[in-house]
Amino acid sequence: MLQAPSFEKKLLPLLPYLNERQKRYAAALEAKALGYGGVSKVAQVTGMSRMTLHKALEELKKRPARPDRVRSTGGGRKKMMVQEPGLVKKLKSLVDSTTRGDPMSSLLWTCKSTRELAASLEESGYSVSHQTVAEMLRDMDYCLQANSKTVEEGSNRPGRDQQFRYLNDHVQRHLQSEEPVISVDTKKKELVGRYHNKGRTWRPQGTPEKVLVHDFIDPKVPKAIPYGVYDVGKNEGWVNVGCDHDTATFAMESIRRWWDAMGEPVYPEAQKLLICADSGGSNGYRIRLWKVELQKFADESELDVRVCHLPPGTSKWNKIEHRLFSHISMNWRGRPLISHEVVVKLIGATKTKTGLKVKAKLDKGKYPLKMKVSDEEMKNLNIEYHLDSPNPDWNYTIRPRNRKIKK
Repeated sequence: MLQAPSFEKKLLPLLPYLNERQKRYAAALEAKALGYGGVSKVAQVTGMSRMTLHKALEELKKRPARPDRVRSTGGGRKKMMVQEPGLVKKLKSLVDSTTRGDPMSSLLWTCKSTRELAASLEESGYSVSHQTVAEMLRDMDYCLQANSKTVEEGSNRPGRDQQFRYLNDHVQRHLQSEEPVISVDTKKKELVGRYHNKGRTWRPQGTPEKVLVHDFIDPKVPKAIPYGVYDVGKNEGWVNVGCDHDTATFAMESIRRWWDAMGEPVYPEAQKLLICADSGGSNGYRIRLWKVELQKFADESELDVRVCHLPPGTSKWNKIEHRLFSHISMNWRGRPLISHEVVVKLIGATKTKTGLKVKAKLDKGKYPLKMKVSDEEMKNLNIEYHLDSPNPDWNYTIRPRNRKIKK
């Protein structure tokens, strides 16, 4: 079946062969055929003003008084940009905050709407409407734009790229040796109750899921704290849903539960475990309690636990973010998380075409804040910092203090 050409492909090649009246009539007819919003679309493509198109639509409703009269090309009132050469320069200085020169200008701290710009231009001696300002901005190739998340804080930190290469090299070596590699992190804390949850889901027409108008937190119902463990080699995930606090003890308990339920059964002969973690949060490289808990786990599991932290400000590159957490968010979109049990079930039901499998468990344990670690405890750690790495603070291995020989 042939597809009808778009109005741009029909209209634009025709316009050069028409006189001024014919151009606006042809454009007006296309705008009318497009329906709602057609005038704006045609005006944007042809460069004609919306007022001209609306005038042409009115003229088409009645017979012209003098059909033989055609205005010469270039006739009519000139645009404000031509009448007032200094207007363009003044408008640019107002729109671009970096070139205004006056940091105390009130417009610097306001929304740069066309009405605000027109009012400011009028104060400078230029009498223009906000519609004219909008047309001028379009002619100057300006458009409405949102913020773009492209500036990375800490992108110039020394050793940042070298750390990524160091981490990826260790991941590949562990995977080739069939040793477990996990990516860990805490997902965003979720409100538990009949609260609005972003996204949409299929439901019968006119019967949306009803939720509370306001997201006022119920102090009696704690938030859900999902701590995830993603097995890079097996494409499997474990999520420990806590109800208390996101502490280093909670993080390590989540890893311990993963090892008991999913890790050790799959890697019975494992001697080493590589953990890829962010630099901050409950598993940050500066958290003393995190390292103490790692030592306890190493003693229990008899594993050499190697930890490689991602550089600060780069958590979005942690594999767990886009291989596990993103799919969980898509699975429960538009569904109110009315209880911790619902959170666990929705996480456990997460699957992908690539074979991702996820298990989740509710953790009702208590994890108090502000647990102090003494200097003596730190001295007793069997820890080795990787001095050959770009930043030894980000890379270290904790070994069992009393390793037993496995049968």
